[in-house]
Amino acid sequence: MIKSIVCLLFTMMVSLLNSQTRIESVNTTKTDQWKTKNNVSIKKFSDKYDVEINSNNRLQTIEGFGTCFNEGGWTSLNLLNASDREKIFKELFAKNTGADFTICRMPIGANDFSRDWYSYNETDGDFEMKNFSIANDKETLIPFIKNAQKYNPDLKLWASPWSPPSWMKYNKHYALKSLQKGITNIKSDEWGIDFIGLDNGLKPDQEGKEGTNMFIQEDKYFKAYALYFSKFIQTYKKEKINISMVMPQNEFNSAQPFPSCTWTANGLAKFISYLGPQMNALNVKIFFGTMERPNEKLVDTILTSELSSKYVSGVGFQWAGKEAIPGIHKKYPDLTLYQSEQECGNGKNDWKYAKYTWDLMKHYFNNGASAYMYWNTSLRQNAISRWGWKQNSLISVDAETKTYRYNYDYYVLKHLSHYVKHNAKLVATNGSFKNLLVFVNPDKSIVIVLQNDDEKEKTVNIKVENKIIGVLLEPDSFNTLLIKQN
Repeated sequence: MIKSIVCLLFTMMVSLLNSQTRIESVNTTKTDQWKTKNNVSIKKFSDKYDVEINSNNRLQTIEGFGTCFNEGGWTSLNLLNASDREKIFKELFAKNTGADFTICRMPIGANDFSRDWYSYNETDGDFEMKNFSIANDKETLIPFIKNAQKYNPDLKLWASPWSPPSWMKYNKHYALKSLQKGITNIKSDEWGIDFIGLDNGLKPDQEGKEGTNMFIQEDKYFKAYALYFSKFIQTYKKEKINISMVMPQNEFNSAQPFPSCTWTANGLAKFISYLGPQMNALNVKIFFGTMERPNEKLVDTILTSELSSKYVSGVGFQWAGKEAIPGIHKKYPDLTLYQSEQECGNGKNDWKYAKYTWDLMKHYFNNGASAYMYWNTSLRQNAISRWGWKQNSLISVDAETKTYRYNYDYYVLKHLSHYVKHNAKLVATNGSFKNLLVFVNPDKSIVIVLQNDDEKEKTVNIKVENKIIGVLLEPDSFNTLLIKQN
């Protein structure tokens, strides 16, 4: 009799828990992407579980997820018919629909996936910026951004240059590494591509190198470049596009065959002292970055310098800079940190790289990042950039058939971005199962993203407050659970 009563009480408890808790589950495998699954059960409460989640143990605030507006993205999407293109924009940017992107990056002038080199003012000696013009962007970046804004008018944008106007640099050229027929000193295996036939017009004696300031370190040039940033912000605002933050230089240590400019940390600190008042007047934040080296001292120089520290409200990390983010987060726990660019791969868009993307996301979020940005939104399938690089993208467009596909990286990113809302909090976890990220949204719903990297099924038991939730993970899969209390 007593045993029957206990069983009845347990059955009633499980039924009550199921009625009070709603769980959505989706998964992605190499052969099947973004499928709704019935693979979750609420189990008898016990002390046996693989991971424990305490939604009150909250870490950094998440600003959101996004991508980059570059010319390669717009020109590839423009190959599609209007209906398909709008479906893509809705999927990427419409709220509560697909990827739900909320924060995106854009270049200030040309980048490595532009149609070709350009800046907003190539008139040598125009320190007053009388010839400043965004005419090029009106063909590509502005319609790209405005199309996204149709689906998310609140989309947040930040920007950084790859190179200043060429006349502001000592070598008077947009690039810092020679790429000329017959004389290039770049080995193909450094980049995984063939540079035959490509030319950037830079002579070997014009090359720059890491640890040097290739921007002319004179007062009138600093003033003019700060004005250049200001003109950019103001001109875009006239187009009804608001830029909320800038970073002074993309990958300031990297001498590249495409638009680039090396700086020392001290050189950037000095420039920020000119840039800061201009951006303050426009209510635009400055982050330091983008940081692509595993050297915390470079960041620390900016954050402690009397010239720059009062103007810098965050730091952006990418590529090898990911090795510097743990130390900076530990030293400056309240500082806003971004992952500013997804490592771009080799254009294969394969499953192996999608799993690497997941590893990157775990690393950045577990070390304090509050935003995560992909790099190429869309590219033509198998195409190379103006400067000879094949890269991955969220979407690949077939130029011949005028069709498109979402790549694996897109689905991995969507496993977080669709469910993790603006102002969510990362949640700490305990237990033997480590291959996950957990967030709590402002509405108190809990998002659990798990990867099973084994080649066989795996059941993971998750303790969530007073419940044990069991989830059956398919082999080699990504999985998201959304837990809501009624």
